[in-house]
Amino acid sequence: MMMSESTKKRAFLIFCAVGLVPIALGYGAMPSKTLDALFGIKVDTTNLTHIMRAVMGLYLGMAVFWFMGAFKRHLAGPALASCAVFMLGLAAGRILSFLVDGLPHWLLIVYAVLEIVLGLIAVVLFRRHSWKGTAASE
Repeated sequence: MMMSESTKKRAFLIFCAVGLVPIALGYGAMPSKTLDALFGIKVDTTNLTHIMRAVMGLYLGMAVFWFMGAFKRHLAGPALASCAVFMLGLAAGRILSFLVDGLPHWLLIVYAVLEIVLGLIAVVLFRRHSWKGTAASE
């Protein structure tokens, strides 16, 4: 049985939102512990802690918006567009860093691959959403 387009969009947005929450918490809930344990990054200043918690807030905000897009049809298009921009923007920054700084921890490379794949899927789903005129009719 094939999934409907709205079910695909809903499942995708929920997947992205759920996947982003632990990353957000890892970056900002206790950055001095998690970033040191995962990547050997010493977070030992108020300024760096502040920056990491701001990143956490951004990630959690995006996850909330994607959840809203999954359950409110009129927000599905904007949620997919924001997901595409978010994922592909992160991937672009990571690729720039690969070229300028070299390869980081393996998990960050996995993040880059996931961001590219999920960003491209978001673009495809958004284009289908827009082409079918569902943005206006839903």
